[in-house]
Amino acid sequence: MKRVLKELLSTGLYLLIVLIFTYLMITYVVQRTVVDGGSMESTLQDEDQLLVDKISYRFKEPERFDIIVFPYKYAEDTRYIKRIIGMPGETIRIGEDGTIYIDSGSGEVELKESYGRQIIKDPGRAKEPITLGPDEYFVMGDNRNASSDSREFDVGNIKRGDIIGKAWVRIWPFEGFGTLD
Repeated sequence: MKRVLKELLSTGLYLLIVLIFTYLMITYVVQRTVVDGGSMESTLQDEDQLLVDKISYRFKEPERFDIIVFPYKYAEDTRYIKRIIGMPGETIRIGEDGTIYIDSGSGEVELKESYGRQIIKDPGRAKEPITLGPDEYFVMGDNRNASSDSREFDVGNIKRGDIIGKAWVRIWPFEGFGTLD
Protein backbone atom coordinates (compact mmCIF):
# COMPACT_ATOMS: atom_id res chain seq x y z
CA MET A 1 0.00 0.00 0.00
CA LYS A 2 2.86 2.36 0.85
CA ARG A 3 4.44 1.70 -2.54
CA VAL A 4 1.15 2.45 -4.36
CA LEU A 5 0.74 5.75 -2.50
CA LYS A 6 4.33 6.69 -3.29
CA GLU A 7 3.76 5.89 -6.98
CA LEU A 8 0.49 7.90 -7.05
CA LEU A 9 2.18 10.88 -5.40
CA SER A 10 5.12 10.66 -7.81
CA THR A 11 2.80 10.49 -10.85
CA GLY A 12 0.64 13.35 -9.53
CA LEU A 13 3.71 15.53 -8.96
CA TYR A 14 5.00 14.70 -12.44
CA LEU A 15 1.65 15.64 -14.02
CA LEU A 16 1.53 18.89 -12.03
CA ILE A 17 5.01 19.84 -13.26
CA VAL A 18 4.01 19.04 -16.87
CA LEU A 19 0.84 21.16 -16.55
CA ILE A 20 2.72 24.11 -15.03
CA PHE A 21 5.41 23.88 -17.73
CA THR A 22 2.75 23.74 -20.48
CA TYR A 23 0.91 26.73 -19.01
CA LEU A 24 4.12 28.78 -18.83
CA MET A 25 5.07 27.83 -22.41
CA ILE A 26 1.67 28.81 -23.82
CA THR A 27 1.43 32.01 -21.78
CA TYR A 28 4.94 33.37 -22.20
CA VAL A 29 6.88 31.55 -24.92
CA VAL A 30 4.93 30.05 -27.83
CA GLN A 31 1.32 29.79 -28.90
CA ARG A 32 -0.43 27.94 -31.71
CA THR A 33 -2.75 29.95 -33.95
CA VAL A 34 -4.78 29.20 -37.06
CA VAL A 35 -5.00 31.50 -40.09
CA ASP A 36 -8.60 32.46 -40.84
CA GLY A 37 -9.02 33.98 -44.30
CA GLY A 38 -6.88 34.94 -47.24
CA SER A 39 -5.48 38.33 -46.22
CA MET A 40 -1.91 36.99 -46.05
CA GLU A 41 -1.95 34.98 -49.29
CA SER A 42 0.32 33.87 -50.85
CA THR A 43 2.61 33.74 -47.81
CA LEU A 44 -0.04 32.14 -45.57
CA GLN A 45 -3.15 30.25 -46.60
CA ASP A 46 -6.54 29.92 -44.93
CA GLU A 47 -6.38 27.28 -42.16
CA ASP A 48 -2.57 27.20 -41.96
CA GLN A 49 -1.53 26.43 -38.40
CA LEU A 50 1.33 28.49 -36.99
CA LEU A 51 3.45 28.78 -33.90
CA VAL A 52 3.74 32.33 -32.59
CA ASP A 53 6.97 33.29 -30.84
CA LYS A 54 5.86 35.32 -27.81
CA ILE A 55 9.26 35.79 -26.18
CA SER A 56 11.59 37.37 -28.80
CA TYR A 57 9.97 40.79 -28.61
CA ARG A 58 10.74 40.90 -24.90
CA PHE A 59 14.42 41.17 -25.88
CA LYS A 60 14.35 42.95 -29.23
CA GLU A 61 12.09 45.27 -31.17
CA PRO A 62 9.89 44.15 -34.07
CA GLU A 63 11.39 44.74 -37.51
CA ARG A 64 9.95 45.83 -40.83
CA PHE A 65 8.38 42.88 -42.70
CA ASP A 66 7.95 40.73 -39.56
CA ILE A 67 4.63 38.86 -39.58
CA ILE A 68 2.96 39.65 -36.27
CA VAL A 69 -0.14 38.56 -34.38
CA PHE A 70 -2.24 41.09 -32.47
CA PRO A 71 -5.79 41.24 -31.10
CA TYR A 72 -8.56 42.89 -33.09
CA LYS A 73 -9.88 45.48 -30.66
CA TYR A 74 -13.56 45.18 -31.62
CA ALA A 75 -14.03 41.42 -31.29
CA GLU A 76 -13.06 39.34 -28.29
CA ASP A 77 -10.83 36.32 -28.99
CA THR A 78 -10.11 37.55 -32.55
CA ARG A 79 -6.49 37.82 -33.61
CA TYR A 80 -5.10 39.36 -36.79
CA ILE A 81 -1.97 38.24 -38.61
CA LYS A 82 -0.30 40.98 -40.68
CA ARG A 83 3.10 42.14 -41.88
CA ILE A 84 4.82 45.21 -40.42
CA ILE A 85 5.22 47.89 -43.09
CA GLY A 86 5.74 51.10 -41.09
CA MET A 87 7.97 51.54 -38.05
CA PRO A 88 7.64 53.90 -35.07
CA GLY A 89 8.14 57.56 -35.95
CA GLU A 90 7.78 57.04 -39.72
CA THR A 91 5.17 58.62 -41.98
CA ILE A 92 3.31 56.26 -44.33
CA ARG A 93 1.41 57.23 -47.46
CA ILE A 94 -0.07 55.21 -50.30
CA GLY A 95 -0.09 57.04 -53.60
CA GLU A 96 -2.89 57.05 -56.17
CA ASP A 97 -0.92 54.49 -58.18
CA GLY A 98 -0.89 52.11 -55.17
CA THR A 99 2.76 52.70 -54.28
CA ILE A 100 3.67 52.72 -50.58
CA TYR A 101 5.85 55.63 -49.52
CA ILE A 102 7.76 55.87 -46.24
CA ASP A 103 9.31 58.97 -44.74
CA SER A 104 11.76 58.24 -41.92
CA GLY A 105 12.67 61.89 -41.56
CA SER A 106 14.90 62.34 -44.58
CA GLY A 107 12.22 62.53 -47.27
CA GLU A 108 9.68 60.20 -48.76
CA VAL A 109 10.97 57.03 -50.46
CA GLU A 110 9.16 54.15 -52.14
CA LEU A 111 8.98 50.98 -50.04
CA LYS A 112 10.93 48.17 -51.72
CA GLU A 113 9.41 44.83 -50.83
CA SER A 114 8.88 41.36 -52.20
CA TYR A 115 5.46 40.92 -50.51
CA GLY A 116 2.08 42.26 -51.55
CA ARG A 117 3.14 42.97 -55.11
CA GLN A 118 -0.32 43.63 -56.53
CA ILE A 119 -1.43 47.20 -57.12
CA ILE A 120 -3.29 48.56 -54.10
CA LYS A 121 -6.77 49.60 -55.22
CA ASP A 122 -7.85 51.29 -51.98
CA PRO A 123 -5.28 53.18 -49.92
CA GLY A 124 -7.90 53.78 -47.22
CA ARG A 125 -6.80 56.23 -44.56
CA ALA A 126 -3.21 56.03 -45.90
CA LYS A 127 -4.27 58.14 -48.88
CA GLU A 128 -3.22 60.99 -46.59
CA PRO A 129 0.11 60.74 -44.73
CA ILE A 130 -0.07 58.82 -41.43
CA THR A 131 2.64 59.61 -38.88
CA LEU A 132 3.26 56.77 -36.44
CA GLY A 133 3.84 57.40 -32.75
CA PRO A 134 6.96 56.24 -30.89
CA ASP A 135 5.32 52.87 -30.09
CA GLU A 136 3.15 52.37 -33.21
CA TYR A 137 3.41 50.15 -36.28
CA PHE A 138 1.58 50.22 -39.61
CA VAL A 139 0.63 46.71 -40.75
CA MET A 140 -0.78 45.27 -43.97
CA GLY A 141 -1.77 41.87 -45.28
CA ASP A 142 0.21 40.46 -48.20
CA ASN A 143 -3.03 40.10 -50.17
CA ARG A 144 -3.39 43.87 -50.18
CA ASN A 145 -6.78 44.09 -51.89
CA ALA A 146 -8.40 41.52 -49.58
CA SER A 147 -6.99 42.60 -46.22
CA SER A 148 -8.42 44.48 -43.28
CA ASP A 149 -5.34 46.24 -41.94
CA SER A 150 -3.90 49.58 -40.78
CA ARG A 151 -5.42 51.32 -43.80
CA GLU A 152 -8.80 50.96 -42.08
CA PHE A 153 -9.85 53.05 -39.09
CA ASP A 154 -11.10 50.03 -37.11
CA VAL A 155 -7.64 48.42 -37.22
CA GLY A 156 -5.48 51.53 -37.36
CA ASN A 157 -1.94 51.75 -36.06
CA ILE A 158 -0.84 48.86 -33.85
CA LYS A 159 0.67 49.74 -30.49
CA ARG A 160 3.83 47.88 -29.43
CA GLY A 161 2.13 46.61 -26.27
CA ASP A 162 -0.68 45.00 -28.32
CA ILE A 163 1.65 42.74 -30.30
CA ILE A 164 1.24 39.17 -29.06
CA GLY A 165 4.23 37.84 -30.97
CA LYS A 166 5.88 37.02 -34.24
CA ALA A 167 4.49 34.29 -36.50
CA TRP A 168 7.45 31.97 -36.49
CA VAL A 169 6.76 28.47 -37.91
CA ARG A 170 4.04 26.92 -40.07
CA ILE A 171 3.27 23.50 -38.57
CA TRP A 172 0.31 22.54 -40.77
CA PRO A 173 -0.22 21.59 -43.52
CA PHE A 174 2.87 19.46 -43.14
CA GLU A 175 4.02 20.00 -46.75
CA GLY A 176 4.33 23.72 -45.91
CA PHE A 177 6.19 23.10 -42.64
CA GLY A 178 8.96 25.59 -41.94
CA THR A 179 9.93 29.02 -40.69
CA LEU A 180 8.18 32.09 -42.06
CA ASP A 181 9.79 35.07 -43.81
